Amino acid sequence: MKKTLLILISSLILSVGSYAQKFAYVDTDYILNNIPEFNQAQDKLDEISKQWQEEIEAIYADVDKMYRDYQIQEVLLTDEMKKKREEAIIAKEKSAKDLQKKRFGPDGDLYGKRQELIKPLQDKVYDAIQQLAANSKYAVIFDSSSDLIMLYSNPNLDKSDKILKNMGYIGK
Repeated sequence: MKKTLLILISSLILSVGSYAQKFAYVDTDYILNNIPEFNQAQDKLDEISKQWQEEIEAIYADVDKMYRDYQIQEVLLTDEMKKKREEAIIAKEKSAKDLQKKRFGPDGDLYGKRQELIKPLQDKVYDAIQQLAANSKYAVIFDSSSDLIMLYSNPNLDKSDKILKNMGYIGK
């Protein structure tokens, strides 16, 4: 009886061990930063963002100049002229805010450019990760660059360089 129970427990432990899941992790920030096209796209986005920011700042500078001129000339203006100048200042400031929202808002031009330039590269990395998972039979691959808290990670489980190699960016 004891022998049968021992064999049953042993076979149960061995069968559970054979169903063990394989885990790995990657650092997508590291992977993307080692792809030259990503760095070029990021530089282009930074350049576009800087140009748009300068454009908006120029409009705000105009608003500021208009307001200072208004303050200086206010005593010389009639009530009707004051009202027209105030409306012009408000309209100019509103156009600056609208442009800022159009360029940098949640669905703005910068978001669209980022989708156009960066998303294809992220998709390429994602596809390479999926291919690695399928080929190596990983049940789960974590991203160490995300909000996932990894208190300890074995460097042998980091497959970031393998992803870069599979994509052709290492070991050319």
